[in-house]
Amino acid sequence: MMKEMAAESCDVVCVASWNADLVSHVARPIARGETLMASAFAISPGGKGSNAAVAAARQGARVGLIARIGDDDFGRMGLELWRAESIATGHVEQAVGERSGVAQILVYDDGDNSIAVHPGAGAGLGARHAQAAQAMLAGCRVVMASCEVPLEATCEAFRLARQGGALTLLNPAPARPLPQELLALVDVLTPNESELAQLAGSVQGSSPEAAARHLLACGARAVLVTLGASGCRLYREGQAPVDLPGRPMPVRDTIGAGDTFTGALAAALARGQALEQAMRWANAAAALSVTRHGATAGMPSQAEVAALLA
Repeated sequence: MMKEMAAESCDVVCVASWNADLVSHVARPIARGETLMASAFAISPGGKGSNAAVAAARQGARVGLIARIGDDDFGRMGLELWRAESIATGHVEQAVGERSGVAQILVYDDGDNSIAVHPGAGAGLGARHAQAAQAMLAGCRVVMASCEVPLEATCEAFRLARQGGALTLLNPAPARPLPQELLALVDVLTPNESELAQLAGSVQGSSPEAAARHLLACGARAVLVTLGASGCRLYREGQAPVDLPGRPMPVRDTIGAGDTFTGALAAALARGQALEQAMRWANAAAALSVTRHGATAGMPSQAEVAALLA
């Protein structure tokens, strides 16, 4: 077993959700009351936070977690994964008598998917967990989170990270209303198109640009919208949008593509890349991830992304 890294030496910290992915492959979406036979089934590591942490580690970042898992087989699966990826787990709480989160995923023949998530022990993650990891947060360069974890944990982690001079990165998935307090602590917000529309729901009939500008006005320093096969677009206050086209790739499934983007972006920012350079790196990593099955199984290495960009 690899030697575990000291939490305080991390470049990237993830306020992480964890769940086991229960993945069934079916031809198409299932109608209400309908039963379809699946062509394949697998259990694999999942959770947007855990996935992004693995993606960042594979891009060369030293990664640490703030997380809460169950003391069940699925929780032990998470610990084994993180240790194998050399991710620091000193601030992962294993909750006695609680179950880990589970995601039930349907993957369709066209590579798209639908997901239902139950957070399990992760629902108990709170501000106290961020406070316990203050030394790790003070020493890192980037802190990332998603909306799969309680917002109070993310708010506190981002507050402590900002005090230490770290960048904060929020993937607002699944989309939910974000308090002004949190948006004011976000350096880079990375919604997809549908999440962008939901986050800016109060802006009636808004265009994507108007929605992004609304979120900037609410406090986010940058809004980086992922557009799937069409690439991504960056919005910042007082600047013209920056477009980056997608890369045509053979799609096997899209599970984990957004998490790969988030993790690769965090790793590139932690290396000191400017945001425009980091989004180019993340865009390439996400493109590679859809060419393989599975969330973590599809995540590329730093060398593979460098080769694609070359």
